[in-house]
Amino acid sequence: METKSLVALRINLASPETIRSWSYGEVLKPETINYRRLRPEKDGLFCEAIFGPTRDYQCYCGKYKNPRYK
Repeated sequence: METKSLVALRINLASPETIRSWSYGEVLKPETINYRRLRPEKDGLFCEAIFGPTRDYQCYCGKYKNPRYK
């Protein structure tokens, strides 16, 4: 995209209803990251089940590691 063709750009904050429509899952524990493994805690604030995996095409347990498991 060229800067000359851009006329205007508008950025708005998301409404609470929009944020709820994006959500998937629920945070159940106050923990964030395990300090030994440096991985997100399950059911914590950065849980991979809620926010998506930290590594592409790989689940939290490491069982599924191929692009066919999208």
